[in-house]
Amino acid sequence: MRDVNELVGMVFSGLAPLVIEDMVDEGERILVRARTPQAPVPCPGCGAPSGRVHGYHWRTVADVSVDGRRVVVRVSVRRLVCPTRGCRHTFREQVPGVLERYQRRTARLTRQVRSVVKELAGRASARLLTALSMRLSRHTALRTLLRIPLPRSRVPRVIGVDDFALRRRHRYATVLVDAETHERIDVLPDRTADTLEAWLRTHPGAEIVCRDGSTTYAEAIRRALPDAIQVADRWHIWHNLCEAALSEVKAHSSCWASVLDTPLYDGPRARTTLERWQQVHALLDKGVGLLECARRLQLALNTVKRYARADRPERMLRVPKYRTSLVDPYREHLRRRRAEDPAVPVQHLFDEIKSLGFTGCLNLLHKYINQGRADAERSHISPRRLARMLLSRPEGLKAEQQNLLRRLTAACQEMTRLADHVRTFASFLVPKSGNAAAISGWATEVRAAELPHLHAFVRGLERDHDGVVAALTLPFHNGGTEGVNNKTKLIKRQMYGRAGFQLLRHRILLG
Repeated sequence: MRDVNELVGMVFSGLAPLVIEDMVDEGERILVRARTPQAPVPCPGCGAPSGRVHGYHWRTVADVSVDGRRVVVRVSVRRLVCPTRGCRHTFREQVPGVLERYQRRTARLTRQVRSVVKELAGRASARLLTALSMRLSRHTALRTLLRIPLPRSRVPRVIGVDDFALRRRHRYATVLVDAETHERIDVLPDRTADTLEAWLRTHPGAEIVCRDGSTTYAEAIRRALPDAIQVADRWHIWHNLCEAALSEVKAHSSCWASVLDTPLYDGPRARTTLERWQQVHALLDKGVGLLECARRLQLALNTVKRYARADRPERMLRVPKYRTSLVDPYREHLRRRRAEDPAVPVQHLFDEIKSLGFTGCLNLLHKYINQGRADAERSHISPRRLARMLLSRPEGLKAEQQNLLRRLTAACQEMTRLADHVRTFASFLVPKSGNAAAISGWATEVRAAELPHLHAFVRGLERDHDGVVAALTLPFHNGGTEGVNNKTKLIKRQMYGRAGFQLLRHRILLG
């Protein structure tokens, strides 16, 4: 068996600079009595060593727990007399690495507490530390968190800039990240151009700045760093194309729905839509502007624009938006039974599919049959589902999905061109030098097609031409910044209303 002193030295190795004199087991805690060595100590004022004792006093600090019990260390500390004339008369000796000035915890316990509060902040860290026999309140946990020194900020060569919500739709902040290493650089209290411009002027040196499609950030970067390359985010570019493609798919519902024999909306809402289309185009044919049309018809300006883009009233009609139903797995059974016996009662069908595992109600089955979904050759396809297939990688689709997609995109010339343009643009998302010329030719082909929503997407690319070209030719992107934003959402949900900007900024920068 090892010597007791050696065992004590192993358990309390963090107190090695002290001389342990006694240990007392008090049940819920362990009391350790210790003193400082008798060696001379340099004066903090002049640096002259001194061993002349003026007096003693006790310091009581908490240490890391042992065997699930708190450890309290009482240390006898000397007050020494400075030998240098004119310097301070007396001073207390310090034990660096064990006892820090004004602290009630040892240095190693403070390191453990900081590691916990860095990840969990206030209440959660207080609960966890209590379970680990380290008692402190949530307020102390937050103060400990704010005392953790932030890493020294530097200005990298490639910066990522993005905004995140402090209070959604009301207040936003800006985060700056090293786009190459994903290291947090700084957090700004708002997302205005003046704030970002002031930071960039104060921290010059960035050569490339990755951002989203925000014109505010683009203007701030242009003013502060006129020679820097601005790179638009490829994900946002692709997302904008997806929205435009979905709008085109909706506008051509009457074309591809006829292939599936899917009925369009036919009711009061559809008649109102056709009447509004007639009213809008009647005013436009007379030379009335869009804003004046909106005022006369008492419609929103964006609504008038949507009607103006449709060259025919049929472009405004949509297929019904049916959600996934509990009846869908039994559609083939219903279709076969109704084909064999068109007069079969719905109650009989309900009893049959109930025995097959149907968990819905009779009213749900009535609604499903009245909508015509039970007699369709295939399950209902919404515009969003068709757009999803159109925007997916061909190798990621099943064979039946690929065949269905070919049938639907061949419904009209515009749908065929839309599919071709989407596939061509998808190849640009792999950055290479030839994309700069290819994107210009692609935009020219899109303008020649009758695809007004895709025309709006092209106009957006032209407004940020340099940023888009840089995004499609350079390997840099804003993915790291978006990742930091996702982590920020987690931090906000951890701290709820206590996440003031100072505290939130501290946790973001600590990473």
